[in-house]
Amino acid sequence: MTEVLSDFIRALRAADVRITTSEAIEAGATLALIGYEDRELLRQGLAQALSKSVDEKQAFFETFDSFFAFRSFSEGGGAQGAAGEDDKGAPGEGQSPGGEQGEQQGEAEGQGGQPSGKASGQGMGAGESEPAERESLVDLLERGDRAALQERLADAARRVNLNDIRFFTQRGMFAVRILNLMGVEEVDDVIAAAEASDDPGERGRGERLHAARTALREEVRDYVEKQLAIFAANAGRKLREEILADTRLNAIDRSDMRIMQELVRKMAKRLIALHARRRRIARRGQLDIRRTIRANIEYDGLLFHTVWKRRRLERPKVMALCDVSGSVSQTARFLLMFLYSLHEVLPNVRSFAFSGNLGEVTELFEHNDVDYAMAETLSRFGGSTDYAEALETFERLAGDEVDHRTTVLILGDARNNNGEPRADILRKIHDRARRVIFLNPEPRSSWNTGDSVMRKYEACCDTAQVCATLKDLERVVSDLMRTAI
Repeated sequence: MTEVLSDFIRALRAADVRITTSEAIEAGATLALIGYEDRELLRQGLAQALSKSVDEKQAFFETFDSFFAFRSFSEGGGAQGAAGEDDKGAPGEGQSPGGEQGEQQGEAEGQGGQPSGKASGQGMGAGESEPAERESLVDLLERGDRAALQERLADAARRVNLNDIRFFTQRGMFAVRILNLMGVEEVDDVIAAAEASDDPGERGRGERLHAARTALREEVRDYVEKQLAIFAANAGRKLREEILADTRLNAIDRSDMRIMQELVRKMAKRLIALHARRRRIARRGQLDIRRTIRANIEYDGLLFHTVWKRRRLERPKVMALCDVSGSVSQTARFLLMFLYSLHEVLPNVRSFAFSGNLGEVTELFEHNDVDYAMAETLSRFGGSTDYAEALETFERLAGDEVDHRTTVLILGDARNNNGEPRADILRKIHDRARRVIFLNPEPRSSWNTGDSVMRKYEACCDTAQVCATLKDLERVVSDLMRTAI
C-alpha cells in the first residue's frame, strides 16, 4: 500500500502537483481508511488530501485515471492469445479462468500492472536474487496465464526501478532489462531448439512461442511507454527549464521567451509562498512575559490572558534603475518582470529606465503586458549609455524620496562610453538609502576593462553582484524580500 502511494505521489509531482510531506502523510492515513476496493471513493479521498487548486485537481484526476488503469494482456492481442491460439488440451481450456483471475487481480492492483498483496508488499527490490523455485516463462506463455504474466511483468518493472524512467531514450534499456528478468532468454533457447528440430510438432511449438514472444515484447514496450508518460510527463520541459535558468539572459533565443516568462512566474510564486509564511510567523511574535504577568494579577497569576510581543513590519521600498541599452536590455526585462510579479510581497516598487536619458516606467509596467511595456521602454529610453546623465536625472526626480526604508537596485554593465561617471551622486544616494545593490550581467573578469567604471560605482554600493541568469535574479530578489519581515 505504501509503495503504491509513494509511486502515485511521484507521478503527481511529475505532473506539477505540489505535495508537501504533511499532505503525503494525510494521503497515507486516507488510504488506510479507504483502501483500494472502491475506486471512486479512493479517487475523491486522495483528491481532497493531495490537490488544492482547480488546475491541480484537473492534473490529479488525469494522473489518477492513468496511474490506476489496468490493461489486461488480453487487450490488443496479448501474449496468451498468440500462445494459446490453435492449442489443444489444458492450455486452451485454461484461458478463460486465467483471464478472470487477471482481471480480478488487476482490480486489486494499485497501479496498472502492479499488484497489491504479496507481489506489492513483499516484492523483491532491485538487485535481490530471484526465488529458488519459479515457474518458467515458457510455461506461462504456453498456458496463456494472463494474471501470472502481468504479475511477472510488474515484479520485473519494480526490480529495475522503472518508476525512475525520465527520458524517451531510456525505453529500450528498461524494456530489455524487464524482459531479461522475466526470463525471455529461456524462451529464446526453446524457440531456437524447436526451429532446429526435425519434429513437426516441435516446429509448431516454436512458431507459437515465437508469436507469443513477439506479443510479450509488445506488451512490455507498451507498459514501459505508459510508465514513461506517468512518471516523466514534464521531464523534457523541466530539463529545458533547468537549462534556461542557467543560461545567460542576453543569449536567450526569442523562441524560448514564453518558457522563460512562465519560469519567472513559477519562481515568483515560489518566493511569494516562502516569504508569506515568514511574514505570518513574524506576526505571531513571542510571548511578552512581563505584560502577561501584569495582565493576570487579578487572577492570582493564572494565565487567563496572554500578551504577545509585537513587531512592526515595514515593507521595503524598492527603486530599480535599469540600463536598457542593447547589451543589458534582456536582463532588465526579466528583472522588471520579477519585481512586478512579486507585488503581493513587494508592493512599493518604482522602476526607472535609462540609456542616454532616464525616466520612470512604473505605471507602464503596472498597467500593460510586459512585452508591450518593454517595447515602449526601449522606444523611449533606448540609445547610447550615459550614467552621469541618468544619475543626475534620478536625483532630481526621486532623490528626496530615498530614505532609510529604500533599497536601490541598479542594473547595468557600468560601461559609460568613457564619460564622467558621477560616482558622487551615487554616494549621496547610498548615504540616504537603506542599501544600494549594483547588478552587473558581465562576469567579474570583465569589470573595469575598457570603458567600464565598475570600480568607482562598486565603492558607493553595499554590494555588487554578477546577475546574468534567472537563477542569479532569483537569488537577488529572494535576498531583497527577506527585508519584508
